[in-house]
Amino acid sequence: MPEITLTTLVFLCLAAGAAGWIDAVVGGGGLLLLPALLLGLPHVPAAHVLGTNKAVAIVGTSGAAVTYVRKAPVQVGTAVRIGLMALAGSMTGAFFAAGISSDVLRPVIMVVLLAVAAFVMLRPSFGTAAAGDGTGARVTRARTVAAIVLVGGGIGFYDGLFGPGTGTFLVLALTAVLHLDLVTASATAKIVNVCTNAGALAMFAYQGTVLWQLAALMAVFNLAGGMIGARMALSRGSGFVRGVLLVVVFSLVAKLGFDQWTA
Repeated sequence: MPEITLTTLVFLCLAAGAAGWIDAVVGGGGLLLLPALLLGLPHVPAAHVLGTNKAVAIVGTSGAAVTYVRKAPVQVGTAVRIGLMALAGSMTGAFFAAGISSDVLRPVIMVVLLAVAAFVMLRPSFGTAAAGDGTGARVTRARTVAAIVLVGGGIGFYDGLFGPGTGTFLVLALTAVLHLDLVTASATAKIVNVCTNAGALAMFAYQGTVLWQLAALMAVFNLAGGMIGARMALSRGSGFVRGVLLVVVFSLVAKLGFDQWTA
């Protein structure tokens, strides 16, 4: 492990905790965790930063997933099937990533996110009625298949190809396709994220690009943040998740806009 000052170590641990909280509530914790690692470890190869990021994130995501499964009405079987498809999609996306320019993708994703933000703000009822409660549409077999193929495969492909905001896209897509409330969508997204993170981490570990000692320390804070975030989402409900969702979406747009401007 490279030489790291105490100040940098504290900074990275606090960033890991905050990222775990954000990721558990609505996804998008990587928007904080990955830049923090890049800032704190400026001389470490990018592959090691990415591998360490996955080693930290999978712990917090797993802790949040367990917390959600114990207390939220999650269909674990469906979530795992979506997760396995997302794993396949992410591997395919990674295969094609070298031939795609991020300069082309960033403006497209920014437009999509702004449209999503407008939709969520103009539709206050979005994500507040769960399927099967008498106010949402019944989840048919066709919708379940669509979730597995389109949400799992499509967003998984995006994750491998580009990446930023994958957790947020999962929450939005699961809410729209399966008519889940935002809390249940966040819970399902965590299970899907565990599947994709596990596949990526296995590859990074095989390549020897994980700083395990640093990752282990940061993972403790990420786990704590993830479990706290999951409990807050469960106790405060969809309105709370909706507010955090909008903050994360606008933050992602700002980050992508900055990246595009400085590219």
